[in-house]
Amino acid sequence: MFKFVLFLLLLPALAIPQTTPVPSQPEMATQIREQFLHAWNSYRQYAWGHDELRPLTNQPFDWYGSSLLMTPVDALDTMILVGLNQQADEDRRYIDTHLSFDKDIYVKNFEITIRLLGALQSSYELTGDPLLLALADDLGTRLLPAFNSPTGMPYVNVNLKTGAVRGEDTNPAEIGTLLLEFGTLSKLTHKPIYYDKAKRAMVELYNRRSAIGLFGDEINVRTGQWTGNTANINGGSDSFYEYMLKAWKLFGDEDCHRMWEQSVAALNQYVAQTVTNADGTTSFWYGEADRTTGARTGTEYGALAAFFPAELALSGDLDRARRLQDSNYKMWTAFGIEPELIDYSTMKDLSPGYELRPENIESAYYLYYFTRDPKYRQMGMTFYSSIVQYCRTPSAFAALSSVETKAQRDDMESFFFAETLKYLYLLLADPDRIDLHKTVFNTEAHPLNLDARPISGNMN
Repeated sequence: MFKFVLFLLLLPALAIPQTTPVPSQPEMATQIREQFLHAWNSYRQYAWGHDELRPLTNQPFDWYGSSLLMTPVDALDTMILVGLNQQADEDRRYIDTHLSFDKDIYVKNFEITIRLLGALQSSYELTGDPLLLALADDLGTRLLPAFNSPTGMPYVNVNLKTGAVRGEDTNPAEIGTLLLEFGTLSKLTHKPIYYDKAKRAMVELYNRRSAIGLFGDEINVRTGQWTGNTANINGGSDSFYEYMLKAWKLFGDEDCHRMWEQSVAALNQYVAQTVTNADGTTSFWYGEADRTTGARTGTEYGALAAFFPAELALSGDLDRARRLQDSNYKMWTAFGIEPELIDYSTMKDLSPGYELRPENIESAYYLYYFTRDPKYRQMGMTFYSSIVQYCRTPSAFAALSSVETKAQRDDMESFFFAETLKYLYLLLADPDRIDLHKTVFNTEAHPLNLDARPISGNMN
C-alpha cells in the first residue's frame, strides 16, 4: 500500500498514457478513502465547527463570519457513499445538534442552495434522518424571499433572518440552478411553493432567450434586461443548461425537456466549434457567440465548462460527449493539471489557477458509466495522480494559484469533498454505486432520487 501511494506522489501526471492499466477497483476505493480521510481528519482537528479548513496554514475559515457548517454538510453524502460510516455518523449528529440558519447574515442564494440545501436533502434520502429534512425545510423557507423580484428571477443575496434581499445583476446559472433542490423540497415536504418559485425563475429566464435561442451571460432580475450578450457554457451560464435537462429527468417536467432540447440545439449550432490543431488533427469545443446574431465572439473555455460532456452523455448525445471530453483531457494534460480558463485556439491559459474542481472528472465518470470504455478510467487516473502530486499538503489538499508553477494556495473549498473526491470514487472505484437511471446529481454532486414527483402544475 505504501509503495503505491509513494508511486502516485512521485509520478508526473503526464506520464500516464492511455494504455497504462488502472489499479483494481477495491485498491482505488481504499486509496480514495485514505485521501478523503487525510483531508477530513485535518478539518476535524483544526477547523471543526467552521465552514472550511485553510490547508496550508491549518486555520479555520467561515464564509460569512458565522459558520454554516459548509464542509460538514457538503461532505456528508460522500462519506456515506464511500463507506466511511463512523465519520458519517459523527458528522450527521453534529449537524443535527449544531447547525442553525437563524443568523442575521446575507448569503448567496445560488451557493447555499446547491451546497447546503442539496446536501441536506440527499443526506436525508440516504439516511432517513428527519432532522436533516427539517433543516432543509427551514433553509428553503429562509431563501424564498430571494424570488420576490418583479420578474420572479431571484436576487443574488438574501438575509437568512430578515428576508431582506440585494444584488439585482446576476447570470443564468444563478437564476436557473435552483429547481432540482427546491423541487425536491416540494416533493419531500409536500409544499408546492418551492417548486413553483424555482420553476418560474427558470421559465422567466428561458422566455428572454434571443430569436435564435441563445442566452446572454448577465441579466438584471429587476428589469429583466440583459446586461451581457455573450452566449457560452462557461461559469455563469453552465449549470442553467444542466438543470433544464436534469429537471426533466428528475421530475418528468416536459417544459424542462422542451427548454433543454431547444437550448442545446442553439448551442450546437452557434457556440460549438471544431478547430484544426497545429498537427492537422481537429478538436471540438464550445466557445462564445453573440446571443442575438450567433456570430463567434471568442474561443474561451474553462474548467467549469468541462461539465458539458456529462450532460451530453446523459441526454444520449454520446458522439459530441466523447469529442468534447477528449478536449477536456487535452486541456488537463497540456499543463499537467487543468487551468481555470484557456483560449482553445492557442491553448494558452487565461486564468492559470486550479481550484480543485471536479467537472472534468465528472464528465469522464458519466462517459464511463454509459459506454464502459476503459479510456475514461485511464483519464481518471491522470486526474487522480495530478491532484495527489500537485495539490496534496501535509494536512489536506490545496488549490493551485498557477498550473504552470504548481504553486499552492491556502484554499480548499467544500466541493472538494462533495464533488471531486466523490466523482473520483465513482469513476475509479465503484461506478455502479449510483444508478443514473434512478438518481440525478445536483450541480454540487448531491444525489437526488427519482422515486416520487413534486406537487406542482406546469408553467408554459
